[in-house]
Amino acid sequence: MSISKGDTLPAGQLLKPGPNGPEPVDAADLATGHIAIFAVPGAYTPTCTNAHMPSFVKNADKFRERGVTRIICITVNDPFVAGAWASDTGATSAGIEVLADADGSYTKALGMNIVGEGWVNGRSKRYAMLVADGVVTELQVEESPGACALSSGDSLLDLI
Repeated sequence: MSISKGDTLPAGQLLKPGPNGPEPVDAADLATGHIAIFAVPGAYTPTCTNAHMPSFVKNADKFRERGVTRIICITVNDPFVAGAWASDTGATSAGIEVLADADGSYTKALGMNIVGEGWVNGRSKRYAMLVADGVVTELQVEESPGACALSSGDSLLDLI
């Protein structure tokens, strides 16, 4: 079952690149404050790189002006790929945290996983949500992984 508006984020663990290698991030850390979370099917894929991430990078300051304390991108990639992609897309400079769900377990816990031929750990549906103290207050899920309308930074910003 997929997470829905009004649900509490599940427990789990994500990864971020650190100075000495991958560092764990407890999903409980996502349960504090007003957070914008978006997920991409994969780093360096065309829609993710050319549309989805840029829509959040250009709006990062506007999210903060409206009370969002953290902007987080979740990708089913290893933390090294996630870190390089964050740097290459300007996410790091914009203060967007790109967290890796290397084995896809957190994405599965959210019920947002998709499976395709040749994908070892599956991928994530493209979605964006607003979370207040661990509870989903808004959720926008794309029907197609190649679409980026409902889950764009512009669309999520309109819901605040």
